[in-house]
Amino acid sequence: MSESEAVELLLVEDNPADLELALRALRQAKISNRIYIARDGVEALEFLFCEGPHASRRIWDGPKLVLLDLKLPRVDGLTVLQRMKEDPRTKTIPVVVMTSSQEQSDLIQSYALGVNSYIVKPVNFERFAEAVRQLGFYWLLLNQPPVRS
Repeated sequence: MSESEAVELLLVEDNPADLELALRALRQAKISNRIYIARDGVEALEFLFCEGPHASRRIWDGPKLVLLDLKLPRVDGLTVLQRMKEDPRTKTIPVVVMTSSQEQSDLIQSYALGVNSYIVKPVNFERFAEAVRQLGFYWLLLNQPPVRS
């Protein structure tokens, strides 16, 4: 995918097994094109805010959806979520937290920061694949986001 193409989905995941499961589920649901993968919070923020290696990207070509893990190296997912929701250029992008964290404090803080949905990752591939398929279908095909400029 070239830098000039609009990204539909930003997948922020550091666990290789979970990343592969998510990508496989998205491919099976036929919504696997135009995905950008960030493996830590710094990479996600650089992509979202067109910094570092993404400085040539236009911010309005940002993703239609962010699937965000919370437990990330370098910068955690809650910090990524907070930065997104504080910035008028990215605050309307839907964010779905997909995490193994069942900590009530993570759930409460995610919603306080403006997350659209919080999903605890199931261990079973079929359940995980179905959850990812439904998320992609709803947020990428059915949801009507505001036009960002």
